Amino acid sequence: MSSGPKGCEEPPTLQCCVCGHRAELFDLPGKTGKYCLECSADVATSILLTTEIDAATMAGQNATNLITEFSQLSTRLLERAQSA
Repeated sequence: MSSGPKGCEEPPTLQCCVCGHRAELFDLPGKTGKYCLECSADVATSILLTTEIDAATMAGQNATNLITEFSQLSTRLLERAQSA
């Protein structure tokens, strides 16, 4: 039975929307893209860090360590995306 573009026999393989790897993909709540396991963990962590940075800032607490961790995580995601 044909499926996908031009009648290929295999269903189309999806790619991670960050790194482009063809792997099992995961959905994250509130996000439209699909991510490989490694990228989904990093994107979920970035969401949590953003929430914690906002909460610390609103409470007048020092968020420097969280901001540093978020920066390192963002750099790792960017490098992975650029190598795709």
